[in-house]
Amino acid sequence: MTRFIGGRPFSEEEVWARLLRYAGHWSWLGFGYWAIELKSTGAFIGELGFADYKRDVQPSLDGLPELGWVLTTSAHGRGFATEAVRAALAWGDAGFNPARTVCMINPENLASIRVAIKCGYQEWQRATYRSGPAILYARG
Repeated sequence: MTRFIGGRPFSEEEVWARLLRYAGHWSWLGFGYWAIELKSTGAFIGELGFADYKRDVQPSLDGLPELGWVLTTSAHGRGFATEAVRAALAWGDAGFNPARTVCMINPENLASIRVAIKCGYQEWQRATYRSGPAILYARG
């Protein structure tokens, strides 16, 4: 689950900061992240949502809602990411209707690249983020 988002589990401090950041997005911007639960059991299988992280990346993503998702290993390959991304995009289109949304994906994360493309994203630009390669995708 952490391979493409830092490569290690988050510490308690990092998890707390992440939760506060998620709550702040909802309070300040009207969008944010959701937990993804398996309908049949209610088990947590991931998270996804829109954010404005003010990332230090060129081209700048400021003001563009960035869609992100991560699923537990047990949820991989079952279509849950595509279903969740499509639901989030439908919510965004109906709710705050952004002219454009973006996502940033590690080029080795082929599964997420497939999900992005299936959900209408197109490669926009190659970039470097935190000393590593990234592909920026845009929709809209």
